[in-house]
Amino acid sequence: MGWGMRVSDTLAADLIATAQELADVARVATLSHFRSRDLAAESKEARRFDPVTAADRLSEERMRAVLARRRPDDAILGEEYGHKPGTSGLTWVLDPIDGTRGYLSGTPTWGVLISVRDATGVLYGIIDQPYIGERFEGGLGRSLVTGPMGTAALGVRGPRPLGEAIVFTTFPELGTEAEAAAFRKVAAGAKLVRYGMDCYAYALIAAGQIDLVIEAGLQAYDVQAPIAVIEAAGGVVTNWQGDPVLDGGQVLAAANRDLHAQALALLNG
Repeated sequence: MGWGMRVSDTLAADLIATAQELADVARVATLSHFRSRDLAAESKEARRFDPVTAADRLSEERMRAVLARRRPDDAILGEEYGHKPGTSGLTWVLDPIDGTRGYLSGTPTWGVLISVRDATGVLYGIIDQPYIGERFEGGLGRSLVTGPMGTAALGVRGPRPLGEAIVFTTFPELGTEAEAAAFRKVAAGAKLVRYGMDCYAYALIAAGQIDLVIEAGLQAYDVQAPIAVIEAAGGVVTNWQGDPVLDGGQVLAAANRDLHAQALALLNG
């Protein structure tokens, strides 16, 4: 269904402007702590290091304050402060820092994820990298990146054999052992495999730089903005069975349906 059938031009303009303001305030919040040598991190889990910092919380607090002012009737789902109900039928899904491990390490590949959805799916999303100054957006008739090199249209790479594809995942120890074994089947046939990019890898699909991202154990706030950006650029995002993946879990993002099918067959082979 086309976006124009779901959202009026006036509402679309307001949603885009609101999302841009959210990204702007999150940039200031996250950069205020980035590469600070005394930034403390707590772990959300006992068995593995799953960090959260003051920067994560500040970023989401600032974004929620914008939504309280601009769109108080919308629902919010955020990583740090959970769900706030709404009455408008729209939900903002926020990841204030996707890739906190990278953030703590000083790498510039973490990002802020912002999306807005209705009952049927994601309408619009942003993947923002504050330190580099790159903002990838998709949905509501838009598909572009703005950054140090100016503004450019997004667009995925064309079909190619898996043997010519570039594949990314964040963790070498992806998911369960069965999930990791399935990933290795795809990785074994690829031209190049890289690790550790968090949300930035999804932006690279939309920018036409890489072909596949395969991950497991994701949450809704990890995947909804990438879905909007990648689909607007012509790509495909599903779970490992080829079904919608709005709520997270196993994620297969591909530059095109041909490579998506190749990867899907191996993941389920």
